[in-house]
Amino acid sequence: MAFFSLLARCGSFSGAAREMDVPPPAVSKRLAQMEARLGVQLLNRTTRRVSLTQEGEIYLQHARRILVDIEDMERLVGNAIATPKGLLRVNATQGFGRSHISPLISRFTKQHPEVQIELQLTVNPPPLSEDAFDVCIRFGEPPDARVIARQLAPNRRLLCAAPAYLAQHGTPRVPHDLTRHNCIGIRQGNDGYGIWRLSAGKQTESVKVRGNLSTSDGEIAVNWALDGHGIVMRAEWDIAKYLRSGRLRQVLEHWQTPPADIHVVYPQRHQLSARVRAFVDFLARHFEKSSTRAAGLVSDW
Repeated sequence: MAFFSLLARCGSFSGAAREMDVPPPAVSKRLAQMEARLGVQLLNRTTRRVSLTQEGEIYLQHARRILVDIEDMERLVGNAIATPKGLLRVNATQGFGRSHISPLISRFTKQHPEVQIELQLTVNPPPLSEDAFDVCIRFGEPPDARVIARQLAPNRRLLCAAPAYLAQHGTPRVPHDLTRHNCIGIRQGNDGYGIWRLSAGKQTESVKVRGNLSTSDGEIAVNWALDGHGIVMRAEWDIAKYLRSGRLRQVLEHWQTPPADIHVVYPQRHQLSARVRAFVDFLARHFEKSSTRAAGLVSDW
């Protein structure tokens, strides 16, 4: 696996041969032995370069992960002071990952240049049954006991609309008033689409909302609200700057929506991984130091 990972990184038999200090025919022979044992072709050959086949991409992806796990195990057994290094797969939602996690990864890799990070942006978090991530940033309650979860920051979902929309259509005073408004839908997560749940003390109401606009992208929904198309329910991190500037106005502020606290979660098998620990601690320190945390969440980074 280490040989194939090196060959893929070098991109040629001659480059791999130089790093291994062996003649190029030895590299070609070793690859041929691997392919014969597996019964598949791992690389496409040309006179100058090699490229991965589909089977080669699958082999390389798993090989790199296994090699990093072996390295972590050897450090742990040897009781060495582990330096964060190796591949780290980070998953986050599209808007939050693009706006906030991506800049943090840039800063983290400057401190830990031996860590290679793959940032995956998805609408919904990947299932825990799939080996799709090492670290995942989630909103809401942690999924279950199969992962370790650490809260990064409290967060609320707020209802808001542009002042122009409220001036034209009025401001809802109670949850049922939402049925008479144009509500912008966001198709994300496992919550029932089009059902907004609000609570005040012991009183809880579920409102079936309607509207002529819906999307799976929260940023688009906020932009539609800014353009005066209706009321949107969105996490505070996404709209705090617009509330402060007055471009959006909160409605039904005395009613609470389900919490959307931010957690970083990772499989239990990664709790001793130096790169995972370093990244999780880095995220936690950043949120703790945020000057805007008193407002509920970081919004100006």
